[in-house]
Amino acid sequence: MADSDFSAVLTAVGPRLRALRGERGTTLAQLSEATGISLSTLSRLESGQRKPTLELLLPLAKAYGVQLDELVDAPTTGDPRIHARPFTRHGMTFVPLTRHLGGLHAYKQVIPAGHGVGGELEQRVHEGYEWLYVLSGRLRLLLGKHDLVLTAGEAAEFDTRTPHAWLNAGPEPVEMLSLFGQQGERMHVRARPVGK
Repeated sequence: MADSDFSAVLTAVGPRLRALRGERGTTLAQLSEATGISLSTLSRLESGQRKPTLELLLPLAKAYGVQLDELVDAPTTGDPRIHARPFTRHGMTFVPLTRHLGGLHAYKQVIPAGHGVGGELEQRVHEGYEWLYVLSGRLRLLLGKHDLVLTAGEAAEFDTRTPHAWLNAGPEPVEMLSLFGQQGERMHVRARPVGK
């Protein structure tokens, strides 16, 4: 690898770390507590003012549940398999189905039985666009003033600036696919082959 290529890889680490932290909904303080790395070091690392080292990247990879090569965007080895590292957020399990931190993010999500039942569910808003497809179970989707129940085989898509939340509406876990574009990218589904 040429020195200029090496420098470009190191320069890209900070924005990749910031994007991953934003995707996971983690604060710098929470990340500092999980890794033992100081707030100022994490902030400087994300802004590119601190050079990434193995001593910093290894605990970050462990905290995020990703492989080290994802943090540094290592060159591909020719192996097309994605080695998903599930993580849990808000009581739901997320299995990443895409390898890169930029662009559309694809996840399989598992919502346990009883998740969100009996409590007041807060609808959230943020930048982006979401597409959901229910594989099994019953998903209750609160979307603005709409209160919908989606079952296996049903899909929904929406701008995430619309207040939204979802929970398990049935007695068994919900399994669903989720595609999320932070920049507002929309999913394009082709219903039939072109020309038919």
